Amino acid sequence: MTRRSSNRRQVLQAGTLVLWLGAGRAASAAQLLAVRLWPAKDYTRLTLESDGPLQASPSPSADSNRLLLDIEGLQLHSGLDELVGKVRGDDPNIAAIRISPHSSEGAQTLRLVIELKQAVAPQVFSLKPIAGYRHRLVLDLYPSRAPDPLEALIADLHQRQSAATSSAKPGVPADPLGELIAERERRGGIAPTPLPSAAPTAAPPAAPPAGVSRRQPSDRMVIVALDPGHGGEDPGAVGPGGTREKDVVLQIALLLRERINARASMRAVLTRDADYFVPLHVRVQKARRVQADLLISIHADAFFTPRPQGASVFVLSERGASSSAARWLADKENSADAIGGVNLRVRDQGVRQALLDMSTTAQITDSLQVGSAMLGELSRVGKLHKPRVEQAAFAVLKAPDIPSVLVETAFISNPDEEARLREPDYQQELADAMMRGIDRYFAKNPPLARHRPL
Repeated sequence: MTRRSSNRRQVLQAGTLVLWLGAGRAASAAQLLAVRLWPAKDYTRLTLESDGPLQASPSPSADSNRLLLDIEGLQLHSGLDELVGKVRGDDPNIAAIRISPHSSEGAQTLRLVIELKQAVAPQVFSLKPIAGYRHRLVLDLYPSRAPDPLEALIADLHQRQSAATSSAKPGVPADPLGELIAERERRGGIAPTPLPSAAPTAAPPAAPPAGVSRRQPSDRMVIVALDPGHGGEDPGAVGPGGTREKDVVLQIALLLRERINARASMRAVLTRDADYFVPLHVRVQKARRVQADLLISIHADAFFTPRPQGASVFVLSERGASSSAARWLADKENSADAIGGVNLRVRDQGVRQALLDMSTTAQITDSLQVGSAMLGELSRVGKLHKPRVEQAAFAVLKAPDIPSVLVETAFISNPDEEARLREPDYQQELADAMMRGIDRYFAKNPPLARHRPL
């Protein structure tokens, strides 16, 4: 064999090896299954779903208005073009996205160039397959200055009643929200403050004389936190006709907000006002941040079979669920974090656990009163699944200082009730019923003056 033919064979073998390795690399590359973008004022989430795990890391950029994200193990795919087209003009964080191949330390990667509208604090993490999802790579873009629900509430109240502080009645405890409105004028803004800690347990007050209410009314704004369940990556239950729980309950919450805000002495605050995911403990934090007098979490129930029907109302339980069905439902609702996607690397486990472990007998007692009023009004617009308020360990109900109820408006898994939930008129009836329940509760339990420090 000549030297020339030997060299030629080595070149061919090397070429074959390169092609084989290249084919192997292509075969091992993850296939993109879906791309999703969830813009919101709280944060914008970008999700890449694939049939295998992806690795990604932000790269430094000289331009502070640009974020570079290098993704390993992903080929160019038409779905990425779809991602570029998903950027909306009203996205508060992302202006545009560009995609290009990139070589980093000899590895072929795809680079996402994200043009930003404001400074952000990015978080990148992966989620393992769960429910109907495969592997997910998640990029969360949080504004460097996070929106403060209390500041937003005060600004809104200021627009509605700029003279609130000057109209306080003599002898009535001042409303800290009103005081903060004036303080905002003097300082030009409000700095976020830590969540209030749970107050020490005090001895119960002496029973009032017969015919005298234990509570004395205070002339102040009543704040109701509305929590539309699920959202974003977590659709909640899906009816046989494709109706998604997250969409229906958001619409009902928006209708209920209109009714609450129409009252001069009430204001509603939503834990989410659009289609994006909010972790369970953050929903509780938002309600506590505005010192809500009541929290209503709105859902649409589902079961394995289409037969169950009717509305239900749940409150927290210290001693376990009131029924096996209530326990099953609480476990299902508490799994929202795993489905919606929480970054476990940055979650403050200590704070979260402390927040969700605190409960008080007084909170549960008041919650039962709210639930009874709510259930009575819901019975006037549709069937009830059970005639009494049920109890279970729902994570979203564990604010220690806020009466909290979870309303299952109907069984979205029941074809008839799914159809009703999609009707605007029935959504209005549900919102009206819950508004009447709120009125009944506060008529018997006037809000106390706020004494907790903000």
